[in-house]
Amino acid sequence: MSPAHILEISVDSLDAALAAERGGAQRIELCRDARQGGTTPSPESLRAARERVRLPIFTMVRPRAGNFVYSADEFAAMRRDIATAKQLHMDGIVLGLLNAAGQVDVERTRQLVARAKPLPVTFRRAFDASSDLSKSLEDVIETGATRLLTSGGKNTAPEALDRLASLVRTAAGRLIVMPGGGLHAGNIREVVQKTAAPEYHARLSSVISRPAENIGAFEAELRKLSAALRALPFQAP
Repeated sequence: MSPAHILEISVDSLDAALAAERGGAQRIELCRDARQGGTTPSPESLRAARERVRLPIFTMVRPRAGNFVYSADEFAAMRRDIATAKQLHMDGIVLGLLNAAGQVDVERTRQLVARAKPLPVTFRRAFDASSDLSKSLEDVIETGATRLLTSGGKNTAPEALDRLASLVRTAAGRLIVMPGGGLHAGNIREVVQKTAAPEYHARLSSVISRPAENIGAFEAELRKLSAALRALPFQAP
């Protein structure tokens, strides 16, 4: 039987990916340099994860840390990274682009979504840095992305529960709004009850210092989060 809610866990190492699988995640977001917000993992990391991890793996495509306004060369690198991800049998792509005005770069994102097909695309937290979240939601939907990873414009999702609930309602099934940022076993009940989102994203860095260096603690906290989420019934928005 499928779980009532999907739990995606962000990791930046094979050991953490395997711990996430053991701990009860339903999907992995794989990146490099998670402490810098995440960048594109190496082909070697993608290959190793695909060989060892049975869960769906969504790879981040982000050429550098920092803002989400990318040069022509960086955009070309993103196109190449998507092609590599497809060749290495990833299950989805995670990306986010803004234009110089601080709005979703609809045209270039649409191009990347088309290049990623048939893989689904998650528009990540570049959304939270955009100038108008209501407009940005419609822009992300227009790109053809499948889901939106967001903390509701705040540093963490629990700080923006009303906004997240509004985004879930407004999306109305046109894409999946996935709250992320600062989620853990101690707050997931309130987040689920107030947002009624179908999917949730966590890295657990708010409760574990340096998760990649504390795999045992990371897995233990993930088990708590997974168990807490499984205990909650699905709520329609």
